[in-house]
Amino acid sequence: MQTVNVKGSALVSRLAWLRLHHGDEGLTRVMANGSKALGYVASGRLAKAEWYPFTIFCELNEVIDRTYGSGDLALVRELGRNSAEANLTTIYRLFLQVGSPKWTLERAARLWNLYYDSGKLVVSGARSDAARAEIIGFATPHRVHCVAVLGWMERALELAGAKRLVIDETTCRARGGSACVFESRWS
Repeated sequence: MQTVNVKGSALVSRLAWLRLHHGDEGLTRVMANGSKALGYVASGRLAKAEWYPFTIFCELNEVIDRTYGSGDLALVRELGRNSAEANLTTIYRLFLQVGSPKWTLERAARLWNLYYDSGKLVVSGARSDAARAEIIGFATPHRVHCVAVLGWMERALELAGAKRLVIDETTCRARGGSACVFESRWS
């Protein structure tokens, strides 16, 4: 089985959310509720541009959700939204200054390989008020990842000007589907 990695910026944004909402005590609790590997990564100085195991990304999201959410992954969606907020209002603010929701989603698909070393995000049927995004070829699909991506897309589209946004995850490989597909509509 292929080892999948994620950029440190995905982990850093979650740890920043944790510290903002729960302080150092929150970080301590999450580290105590996770594996030794998670504790090692979370206690160190993460580099945004370095690669880290995707399994650690999934575990960090799950442990935060179990510790401070209700264990149903709703908090993971919020963590995905926070990640979009953190990255798109700082390093990728140009996305929001020059692009529409459609443009932003299409550019995000082109940047997929900067954040994951597996699979790709394909945007199809993009119009001024809708788009379909599909994660294809991802070696280790995981429910946490799909929920986080959904949250990220949701906030990215809102920041790009989408109003009355609705995103439906129509299929998910982690739930037995043939693909991970997100259908978005907005005005």
